[in-house]
Amino acid sequence: MDRFLLSPVEIKPAGYRFREFRLDAPGENLRSSALPRLAILPFSTGFDVPEYLGLAIAEQTMQQLSRARPAVASIAARDSTYALARRGLAAQEIGKLLQAELILTGQILATPGRLRLRLEAMRVEDGASLWVEDVIAEREQIVELAVELANRVTSRLRAGEGPIAINARAESEPAEKRDLTPARREAHELCLRAHYEWQSMERHRMQDAMGRLLRAIELNPALMAARVNLAHLAIMHCVYGYVSPRIAAATVRRAADGIPELNDEADSLLPAVGWMEFHFDRDARSSLGLITRSAGLPYDGANARARSWLLLSRHRFGEAIELLHAAIQLDPYAPWVQASLAWALHLAGERDASVAQIRKAIDFSSGYDNSLFFGAMILGYNGETKRAVEVAEILARRSWHYDVATSTHAYALACAGRVEESHDLLEQLDWLSRERFVLNTLNAATHVVLGEADAALEELRAANENRCPWFFQMLADPRLKPLKGRPEFAALEASLAAMEADAKMDGERCEPAF
Repeated sequence: MDRFLLSPVEIKPAGYRFREFRLDAPGENLRSSALPRLAILPFSTGFDVPEYLGLAIAEQTMQQLSRARPAVASIAARDSTYALARRGLAAQEIGKLLQAELILTGQILATPGRLRLRLEAMRVEDGASLWVEDVIAEREQIVELAVELANRVTSRLRAGEGPIAINARAESEPAEKRDLTPARREAHELCLRAHYEWQSMERHRMQDAMGRLLRAIELNPALMAARVNLAHLAIMHCVYGYVSPRIAAATVRRAADGIPELNDEADSLLPAVGWMEFHFDRDARSSLGLITRSAGLPYDGANARARSWLLLSRHRFGEAIELLHAAIQLDPYAPWVQASLAWALHLAGERDASVAQIRKAIDFSSGYDNSLFFGAMILGYNGETKRAVEVAEILARRSWHYDVATSTHAYALACAGRVEESHDLLEQLDWLSRERFVLNTLNAATHVVLGEADAALEELRAANENRCPWFFQMLADPRLKPLKGRPEFAALEASLAAMEADAKMDGERCEPAF
C-alpha cells in the first residue's frame, strides 16, 4: 500500500484533475516535514454512555488534530479505521494495516454529572504504551472534551515545545472566542448523534437522524456540520429509495438555503448541491460549475461518494474509476469505496475486474449492505447465479426494510431461472408502490432477463419522469444491452446527451479533486 503526504501534488489525466497525497518515510524529527502517521480508534463506552459518543469524540479529535497549524500528525482516514475496528482486530494490527506509527485508544466513562475519557497512546512497531491521559469534562461539554484531548495529544507530539492551542469551538462556529449557549450545545450534540444514525442504511434510523438535523439547524442556523450532514443524508435517502427525488431535492435546498453568514465550511455543501442540480434539476452547467468550485476540498468520504456518483451518471467511467482508486489510496479499507469501485468497473464493461473487485468487497465487508447489493447484481450478470442468489437472500433477510434489496433479489432469481419467484417479488414491489414511494428503476434489468423489454422501458420512462438518481447509470448498465437498438431507449439516452452538450457549450468541466 502506497504512502501519501498532506501536501498535494497535482496530476492531470485526460479530462479531469485529482490530487495525490504522499507521506514521507516515518522516523524523522517531528519538527521536519515527516509527520507521524496517527490512527485514532473509536473510543469504547462504559455504562450510561451512549455508543455514538465514543465514535463522535474520536472523530472530533481527528478533526481538531487535522486543523492544528503547524500540523502535528497525518491522521488515518476515519472510514478505514472504523471498518477495521468493527472487524474486531487488535489495535496494533489495525495500526500496521494502516501503516501508522502511533495508535490512540480510549474509554469513556460517566458519573451523574461528568464524562471521563482515559486515552492511551501506543507505538505500533512494538505495541509499547507511550503515555496515558485522563480528561474530565461536564456531560454537556462534548466539544471541549475533544478540544482538550487534541491539545494534550498535540503537546505530547511536539515533544516539549508546548501545546499549540486549538480553538474550543463547535464545528462551524464563528471563530471569535465565546461560550457556547445551551441551544448551541444541544444543536452540536444532535448533529453528532445524527451523523452516525444516518450512515446505518436503516430506514427508521435515517428518518430519526433527519429530524435531529433539522432541529439542530433550527437551534443553530450557523452549524454547517448539520447542514452538510442533512444534504448528504437526503442524497442517500434518495439513492436507497426511502424518499422520492422531489423530497430529497427539497431537503438539499433546505440545507443550502438561509446560511446566515459567510462561512469557511460552506464549500462542503457544493458537491451535494451539484449532485442534486444534475440529477433532479437536470442542470448540468450549474452542477459542474459547483463541482469545479469545490475542487480544493480535502478528502471526505461523503463528498467523494457524491463526486463519483456524478461521474458515473455522466458516463465518465474512466474518471470515476481513477477517482475511486485515489480514494482507496487515502482510505483503503472503507467499505463504500470497495463496493463503488466494483460497480464503476461493471458500468465500464470491465467484467473480470468488476467480479474480482466485488468478491474482494464481499470478503472484506459482508456486513456492509452495499457490498451484497452490488454483489448480487454483478455476480448474477456474470453467470455466478448461485452465489448471487445467496448474497441477495442474505441482504433481503437482513435489510427487509430496503426495497432496493428486494429488487436485487428479484434480479438474482431471474438470472438463476427462478422466474416465478422473481415475478412474485416484482409484484410485491408493485403493490407497495401503491401505498408509498418505491424505487423501481433497478427492476428494468430484471425485466430484461425475463424477456419483458416493454416493461423494462416503462420502468426507465418512469425513472426519467421521477428524476431517479439511478436513471442515467442504468442507461449505461451492460445488463440493459438488449434494449440498445430500440428507438424508445435511444430517446431516453438523448436526455443525457442534451445535458452534456449544454454543459460543454458553457465550457464547464467536472474536476473531482480531494
